[in-house]
Amino acid sequence: MLDVSGSMNSSNKLPLLKSALKILVDELNVNDKVSLVVYAGAAGLVLPPTSGANKETILNAIENLSAGGSTAGGQGIKLAYKIAEENFIKGGNNRIILATDGDFNVGASSDRAMKDLVKDQRDNGVFLTCLGFGMGNYKDSKLETLAQNGNGNHAYIDTMQEAQKILGTEFFGTIYTIAKDVKIQVEFNPQLVKAYRLIGYENRLLANEDFKNDKKDAGDLGSGHNVTALYEIIPVDTESKYISEENALDPLKYTTSTTSQHQYELATVKLRYKKPNEDFSKVMLASVLNKPIHINEASEDFKFMSAVALFGMQLKQSEYIELKDKKTVIALAEQGLHNDPEGYRSEFVRLVKSYRK
Repeated sequence: MLDVSGSMNSSNKLPLLKSALKILVDELNVNDKVSLVVYAGAAGLVLPPTSGANKETILNAIENLSAGGSTAGGQGIKLAYKIAEENFIKGGNNRIILATDGDFNVGASSDRAMKDLVKDQRDNGVFLTCLGFGMGNYKDSKLETLAQNGNGNHAYIDTMQEAQKILGTEFFGTIYTIAKDVKIQVEFNPQLVKAYRLIGYENRLLANEDFKNDKKDAGDLGSGHNVTALYEIIPVDTESKYISEENALDPLKYTTSTTSQHQYELATVKLRYKKPNEDFSKVMLASVLNKPIHINEASEDFKFMSAVALFGMQLKQSEYIELKDKKTVIALAEQGLHNDPEGYRSEFVRLVKSYRK
Protein backbone atom coordinates (compact mmCIF):
# COMPACT_ATOMS: atom_id res chain seq x y z
CA MET A 1 0.00 0.00 0.00
CA LEU A 2 1.81 3.08 -1.30
CA ASP A 3 1.19 6.76 -0.67
CA VAL A 4 1.35 8.64 -4.00
CA SER A 5 -0.19 11.90 -2.79
CA GLY A 6 1.29 15.31 -3.54
CA SER A 7 3.18 15.38 -0.24
CA MET A 8 5.29 12.46 -1.54
CA ASN A 9 6.58 14.49 -4.49
CA SER A 10 10.17 15.05 -3.40
CA SER A 11 13.43 13.15 -3.98
CA ASN A 12 13.57 11.58 -0.51
CA LYS A 13 9.98 10.33 -0.68
CA LEU A 14 8.36 8.62 -3.70
CA PRO A 15 11.55 8.33 -5.82
CA LEU A 16 13.39 6.83 -2.83
CA LEU A 17 10.42 4.58 -2.10
CA LYS A 18 10.41 3.24 -5.67
CA SER A 19 14.14 2.49 -5.51
CA ALA A 20 13.74 0.88 -2.08
CA LEU A 21 10.93 -1.40 -3.26
CA LYS A 22 13.18 -2.77 -6.00
CA ILE A 23 15.37 -4.23 -3.25
CA LEU A 24 12.36 -6.07 -1.87
CA VAL A 25 11.24 -7.28 -5.31
CA ASP A 26 14.67 -8.85 -5.88
CA GLU A 27 14.05 -11.08 -2.84
CA LEU A 28 10.66 -12.40 -4.01
CA ASN A 29 10.18 -15.89 -5.40
CA VAL A 30 7.47 -18.01 -7.01
CA ASN A 31 5.85 -18.71 -3.63
CA ASP A 32 5.22 -15.01 -2.99
CA LYS A 33 2.23 -13.03 -4.21
CA VAL A 34 2.18 -9.22 -4.37
CA SER A 35 -0.51 -6.58 -4.93
CA LEU A 36 -0.02 -2.83 -5.15
CA VAL A 37 -2.63 -0.52 -3.67
CA VAL A 38 -2.02 3.22 -3.98
CA TYR A 39 -3.84 6.16 -2.51
CA ALA A 40 -3.91 9.91 -3.08
CA GLY A 41 -7.29 11.67 -3.33
CA ALA A 42 -8.76 8.15 -3.57
CA ALA A 43 -7.48 4.59 -3.30
CA GLY A 44 -6.97 2.20 -6.20
CA LEU A 45 -5.47 -1.14 -7.17
CA VAL A 46 -2.61 -0.69 -9.67
CA LEU A 47 -1.28 -4.25 -9.56
CA PRO A 48 -3.60 -7.23 -8.98
CA PRO A 49 -2.22 -10.23 -7.06
CA THR A 50 0.94 -11.19 -8.97
CA SER A 51 3.46 -13.99 -8.48
CA GLY A 52 6.87 -12.98 -7.15
CA ALA A 53 8.34 -14.78 -10.13
CA ASN A 54 6.96 -12.03 -12.41
CA LYS A 55 9.47 -9.46 -11.27
CA GLU A 56 9.33 -7.40 -14.46
CA THR A 57 5.56 -6.90 -14.14
CA ILE A 58 5.92 -5.78 -10.52
CA LEU A 59 8.85 -3.46 -11.27
CA ASN A 60 6.98 -1.84 -14.18
CA ALA A 61 4.00 -1.13 -11.92
CA ILE A 62 6.32 0.49 -9.36
CA GLU A 63 8.18 2.52 -11.98
CA ASN A 64 4.93 3.97 -13.38
CA LEU A 65 3.91 5.50 -10.04
CA SER A 66 3.74 9.29 -9.78
CA ALA A 67 2.73 11.68 -6.99
CA GLY A 68 -0.20 14.09 -6.84
CA GLY A 69 -3.38 14.91 -4.93
CA SER A 70 -4.45 14.82 -1.28
CA THR A 71 -3.94 11.90 1.10
CA ALA A 72 -6.85 9.53 1.75
CA GLY A 73 -4.89 7.12 3.94
CA GLY A 74 -7.97 5.59 5.54
CA GLN A 75 -9.39 4.55 2.15
CA GLY A 76 -6.04 3.03 1.20
CA ILE A 77 -5.85 0.98 4.37
CA LYS A 78 -9.39 -0.34 3.93
CA LEU A 79 -8.72 -1.38 0.33
CA ALA A 80 -5.40 -3.02 1.23
CA TYR A 81 -7.02 -5.13 3.94
CA LYS A 82 -9.82 -6.08 1.54
CA ILE A 83 -7.31 -7.31 -1.06
CA ALA A 84 -5.32 -9.14 1.66
CA GLU A 85 -8.41 -10.92 2.93
CA GLU A 86 -9.52 -11.94 -0.57
CA ASN A 87 -6.09 -13.47 -1.23
CA PHE A 88 -5.43 -14.79 2.27
CA ILE A 89 -3.03 -17.75 2.35
CA LYS A 90 -3.83 -20.07 5.24
CA GLY A 91 -0.64 -20.90 7.09
CA GLY A 92 1.23 -18.28 5.08
CA ASN A 93 2.65 -14.88 5.88
CA ASN A 94 -0.11 -12.40 5.13
CA ARG A 95 1.15 -8.86 5.47
CA ILE A 96 0.42 -5.31 4.36
CA ILE A 97 3.36 -2.94 3.82
CA LEU A 98 2.35 0.69 4.16
CA ALA A 99 4.86 3.21 2.76
CA THR A 100 4.10 6.89 3.38
CA ASP A 101 5.22 10.15 4.95
CA GLY A 102 2.25 9.69 7.28
CA ASP A 103 0.56 12.94 6.29
CA PHE A 104 -3.04 11.67 6.10
CA ASN A 105 -5.43 14.56 5.53
CA VAL A 106 -8.57 13.14 3.89
CA GLY A 107 -11.13 10.92 5.64
CA ALA A 108 -10.00 9.09 8.78
CA SER A 109 -6.77 10.90 9.65
CA SER A 110 -6.42 11.33 13.40
CA ASP A 111 -4.20 8.92 15.36
CA ARG A 112 -7.31 7.53 17.07
CA ALA A 113 -9.23 7.03 13.81
CA MET A 114 -6.29 5.27 12.14
CA LYS A 115 -5.76 3.14 15.23
CA ASP A 116 -9.37 1.98 15.19
CA LEU A 117 -9.10 1.10 11.49
CA VAL A 118 -6.28 -1.41 11.96
CA LYS A 119 -7.46 -2.75 15.32
CA ASP A 120 -10.62 -3.99 13.64
CA GLN A 121 -8.51 -5.96 11.13
CA ARG A 122 -5.63 -7.44 13.12
CA ASP A 123 -7.57 -10.46 14.41
CA ASN A 124 -7.97 -11.69 10.82
CA GLY A 125 -4.33 -12.81 10.67
CA VAL A 126 -3.04 -9.98 8.47
CA PHE A 127 0.05 -8.22 9.86
CA LEU A 128 1.13 -4.65 9.13
CA THR A 129 4.56 -3.14 8.40
CA CYS A 130 4.83 0.66 8.19
CA LEU A 131 7.68 2.39 6.35
CA GLY A 132 8.20 6.13 6.78
CA PHE A 133 9.78 8.45 4.22
CA GLY A 134 10.74 12.13 4.06
CA MET A 135 10.95 15.02 6.48
CA GLY A 136 9.07 18.23 7.19
CA ASN A 137 5.50 16.93 7.32
CA TYR A 138 6.55 13.42 8.41
CA LYS A 139 4.15 12.00 11.02
CA ASP A 140 6.04 9.30 12.90
CA SER A 141 3.36 9.09 15.60
CA LYS A 142 0.77 7.86 13.10
CA LEU A 143 3.01 5.13 11.71
CA GLU A 144 3.95 3.90 15.16
CA THR A 145 0.30 3.90 16.21
CA LEU A 146 -0.68 1.92 13.10
CA ALA A 147 2.13 -0.63 13.46
CA GLN A 148 1.58 -1.10 17.18
CA ASN A 149 -2.15 -1.70 16.75
CA GLY A 150 -1.83 -3.68 13.53
CA ASN A 151 0.36 -6.46 14.97
CA GLY A 152 3.42 -5.21 13.13
CA ASN A 153 6.48 -2.99 13.12
CA HIS A 154 7.63 0.26 11.59
CA ALA A 155 10.87 1.79 10.32
CA TYR A 156 12.11 5.05 8.82
CA ILE A 157 14.00 5.09 5.50
CA ASP A 158 15.99 8.16 4.44
CA THR A 159 18.78 6.68 2.29
CA MET A 160 19.36 3.68 0.04
CA GLN A 161 21.72 2.29 2.68
CA GLU A 162 18.84 2.31 5.15
CA ALA A 163 16.55 0.81 2.51
CA GLN A 164 19.02 -2.04 2.01
CA LYS A 165 19.10 -2.61 5.76
CA ILE A 166 15.33 -2.56 6.27
CA LEU A 167 14.10 -4.25 3.07
CA GLY A 168 17.10 -6.40 2.25
CA THR A 169 19.23 -7.45 5.20
CA GLU A 170 16.56 -7.46 7.91
CA PHE A 171 13.17 -7.70 6.24
CA PHE A 172 12.84 -11.44 5.79
CA GLY A 173 14.02 -11.95 9.36
CA THR A 174 11.32 -9.69 10.80
CA ILE A 175 8.46 -10.40 8.41
CA TYR A 176 7.90 -13.95 9.67
CA THR A 177 6.18 -13.50 13.01
CA ILE A 178 7.05 -16.23 15.50
CA ALA A 179 5.50 -14.65 18.60
CA LYS A 180 2.72 -12.11 19.03
CA ASP A 181 1.61 -9.98 21.99
CA VAL A 182 5.07 -10.26 23.54
CA LYS A 183 5.31 -8.68 26.99
CA ILE A 184 8.26 -8.37 29.32
CA GLN A 185 8.06 -7.72 33.05
CA VAL A 186 11.18 -7.04 35.13
CA GLU A 187 11.11 -7.19 38.92
CA PHE A 188 14.16 -5.81 40.71
CA ASN A 189 15.37 -6.99 44.11
CA PRO A 190 14.95 -4.13 46.63
CA GLN A 191 17.70 -5.64 48.77
CA LEU A 192 20.08 -4.54 46.01
CA VAL A 193 18.22 -1.90 43.98
CA LYS A 194 16.88 1.33 45.48
CA ALA A 195 15.29 2.61 42.24
CA TYR A 196 15.24 1.89 38.53
CA ARG A 197 14.22 3.51 35.26
CA LEU A 198 13.45 2.07 31.84
CA ILE A 199 15.28 4.10 29.18
CA GLY A 200 12.97 4.61 26.23
CA TYR A 201 9.84 2.59 25.45
CA GLU A 202 7.77 5.10 27.45
CA ASN A 203 4.88 4.66 25.04
CA ARG A 204 4.98 0.88 25.42
CA LEU A 205 4.60 0.69 29.20
CA LEU A 206 1.87 -1.59 30.53
CA ALA A 207 0.12 -1.64 33.88
CA ASN A 208 1.21 -4.55 36.08
CA GLU A 209 -2.17 -6.23 35.77
CA ASP A 210 -1.97 -6.13 31.95
CA PHE A 211 0.97 -8.54 31.92
CA LYS A 212 -1.27 -11.57 32.45
CA ASN A 213 -4.20 -10.16 30.48
CA ASP A 214 -4.28 -12.04 27.17
CA LYS A 215 -6.76 -9.53 25.75
CA LYS A 216 -4.19 -6.74 26.02
CA ASP A 217 -2.40 -6.21 22.72
CA ALA A 218 1.40 -5.98 22.72
CA GLY A 219 4.34 -6.20 20.33
CA ASP A 220 5.29 -8.96 17.89
CA LEU A 221 8.62 -10.66 17.23
CA GLY A 222 9.95 -11.93 13.91
CA SER A 223 12.25 -14.90 13.41
CA GLY A 224 15.31 -12.65 13.11
CA HIS A 225 14.27 -10.00 15.61
CA ASN A 226 16.44 -8.66 18.42
CA VAL A 227 14.86 -6.42 21.04
CA THR A 228 17.01 -4.55 23.54
CA ALA A 229 15.74 -2.73 26.62
CA LEU A 230 18.08 -0.71 28.82
CA TYR A 231 17.49 0.02 32.49
CA GLU A 232 19.26 2.49 34.71
CA ILE A 233 19.41 1.22 38.29
CA ILE A 234 20.46 2.94 41.53
CA PRO A 235 21.99 0.57 44.11
CA VAL A 236 20.69 0.62 47.68
CA ASP A 237 23.88 2.20 49.04
CA THR A 238 23.83 5.12 46.58
CA GLU A 239 22.34 8.57 47.08
CA SER A 240 20.70 10.12 44.04
CA LYS A 241 18.78 13.31 43.35
CA TYR A 242 16.68 11.41 40.81
CA ILE A 243 14.95 9.15 43.33
CA SER A 244 11.35 10.00 44.08
CA GLU A 245 8.44 8.07 45.51
CA GLU A 246 7.01 7.41 42.07
CA ASN A 247 10.05 5.41 40.90
CA ALA A 248 10.84 3.68 44.18
CA LEU A 249 10.28 -0.06 44.34
CA ASP A 250 7.06 -1.52 45.70
CA PRO A 251 7.27 -4.57 47.99
CA LEU A 252 7.28 -7.65 45.77
CA LYS A 253 8.54 -11.23 45.74
CA TYR A 254 11.93 -10.59 47.31
CA THR A 255 10.66 -8.61 50.31
CA THR A 256 8.02 -11.22 51.14
CA SER A 257 10.52 -14.08 51.09
CA THR A 258 11.21 -15.55 54.51
CA THR A 259 14.70 -16.73 53.53
CA SER A 260 17.78 -15.20 51.94
CA GLN A 261 17.56 -17.45 48.88
CA HIS A 262 17.17 -14.45 46.55
CA GLN A 263 19.89 -12.24 48.00
CA TYR A 264 22.21 -12.75 45.00
CA GLU A 265 19.54 -12.10 42.40
CA LEU A 266 19.46 -8.62 40.91
CA ALA A 267 16.15 -9.15 39.11
CA THR A 268 13.63 -11.59 37.72
CA VAL A 269 12.65 -11.29 34.05
CA LYS A 270 9.32 -12.66 32.86
CA LEU A 271 8.48 -13.05 29.17
CA ARG A 272 4.91 -13.70 28.09
CA TYR A 273 3.95 -14.41 24.45
CA LYS A 274 1.45 -16.13 22.18
CA LYS A 275 2.19 -18.29 19.18
CA PRO A 276 0.96 -16.55 15.98
CA ASN A 277 -2.09 -18.84 15.62
CA GLU A 278 -3.00 -19.08 19.32
CA ASP A 279 -5.02 -16.89 21.70
CA PHE A 280 -3.53 -17.93 25.04
CA SER A 281 -0.08 -16.88 26.22
CA LYS A 282 2.85 -18.85 27.54
CA VAL A 283 5.33 -17.52 30.10
CA MET A 284 9.10 -17.84 30.48
CA LEU A 285 11.02 -16.78 33.58
CA ALA A 286 14.71 -16.20 34.32
CA SER A 287 16.70 -14.76 37.23
CA VAL A 288 19.55 -12.28 36.73
CA LEU A 289 22.44 -12.62 39.16
CA ASN A 290 24.08 -9.54 40.64
CA LYS A 291 27.47 -9.22 38.90
CA PRO A 292 28.50 -5.54 38.85
CA ILE A 293 31.16 -4.57 36.29
CA HIS A 294 32.79 -1.29 35.32
CA ILE A 295 31.87 0.24 31.96
CA ASN A 296 35.45 -0.42 30.77
CA GLU A 297 34.84 -4.14 31.30
CA ALA A 298 31.51 -4.15 29.48
CA SER A 299 31.07 -5.77 26.08
CA GLU A 300 31.45 -3.81 22.87
CA ASP A 301 27.73 -4.27 22.19
CA PHE A 302 26.85 -2.81 25.57
CA LYS A 303 29.10 0.19 25.06
CA PHE A 304 27.53 0.90 21.66
CA MET A 305 24.00 0.54 23.03
CA SER A 306 24.88 2.90 25.87
CA ALA A 307 26.16 5.46 23.36
CA VAL A 308 22.93 5.32 21.35
CA ALA A 309 20.79 5.65 24.49
CA LEU A 310 22.89 8.55 25.81
CA PHE A 311 22.66 10.41 22.50
CA GLY A 312 18.90 9.90 22.43
CA MET A 313 18.61 11.40 25.91
CA GLN A 314 20.81 14.31 24.87
CA LEU A 315 18.56 15.02 21.88
CA LYS A 316 15.51 14.96 24.17
CA GLN A 317 17.32 17.12 26.73
CA SER A 318 16.60 14.51 29.39
CA GLU A 319 16.69 15.62 33.01
CA TYR A 320 18.30 12.30 33.94
CA ILE A 321 21.76 12.82 32.45
CA GLU A 322 24.81 14.82 33.43
CA LEU A 323 26.90 13.96 30.34
CA LYS A 324 25.65 16.35 27.67
CA ASP A 325 28.61 16.49 25.26
CA LYS A 326 28.74 14.38 22.12
CA LYS A 327 32.43 13.50 22.73
CA THR A 328 31.33 11.03 25.39
CA VAL A 329 28.82 9.49 22.97
CA ILE A 330 31.42 9.14 20.22
CA ALA A 331 34.04 7.68 22.57
CA LEU A 332 31.60 5.01 23.80
CA ALA A 333 30.30 4.20 20.32
CA GLU A 334 33.78 3.87 18.82
CA GLN A 335 34.56 1.17 21.39
CA GLY A 336 31.70 -0.86 19.90
CA LEU A 337 32.65 -0.72 16.22
CA HIS A 338 34.43 -4.07 15.99
CA ASN A 339 31.32 -6.10 15.03
CA ASP A 340 30.04 -3.84 12.24
CA PRO A 341 29.93 -5.82 8.95
CA GLU A 342 27.32 -3.58 7.31
CA GLY A 343 28.77 -0.28 8.57
CA TYR A 344 25.61 0.76 10.44
CA ARG A 345 27.46 1.53 13.68
CA SER A 346 30.02 3.60 11.83
CA GLU A 347 27.14 5.48 10.23
CA PHE A 348 25.82 6.30 13.72
CA VAL A 349 29.20 7.74 14.69
CA ARG A 350 29.23 9.87 11.53
CA LEU A 351 25.74 11.15 12.32
CA VAL A 352 26.72 12.13 15.85
CA LYS A 353 29.87 13.90 14.62
CA SER A 354 27.82 15.89 12.11
CA TYR A 355 25.16 16.88 14.67
CA ARG A 356 24.80 20.57 15.44
CA LYS A 357 22.37 21.89 18.06
